[in-house]
Amino acid sequence: MLPAPRRVRHPADFATTVRDGRRARSSGLVVHARQTAADLPARAGFVVGRAVGPAVRRNRLRRQLRHMMAARLDALPRGLDLVVRVLPTAATLDRDELQAMLDAALDRAVRAETAR
Repeated sequence: MLPAPRRVRHPADFATTVRDGRRARSSGLVVHARQTAADLPARAGFVVGRAVGPAVRRNRLRRQLRHMMAARLDALPRGLDLVVRVLPTAATLDRDELQAMLDAALDRAVRAETAR
């Protein structure tokens, strides 16, 4: 579980990160990364739309991703905001495939944003 200070929670923060951040896509996920001016720990937010499936499936995917991201946030640069958008194809993936996709997309998005 991600504690409240480590989550992107406000709609304006989601919108800014998606609009201005660097994006990396895999077949089941899109990761948006944006460096903020704040010297705060890295934060993450998740967007899982209805196209992914029924509420049970969406919530399960969100919980899995939160758990995966909690282990990775400490290694990310301070002040980084991340938004992970789940695509409908992710609903058919098992946990290991989802984790591999998250790692690959996260690495590409963070590298692109920090190289800016």
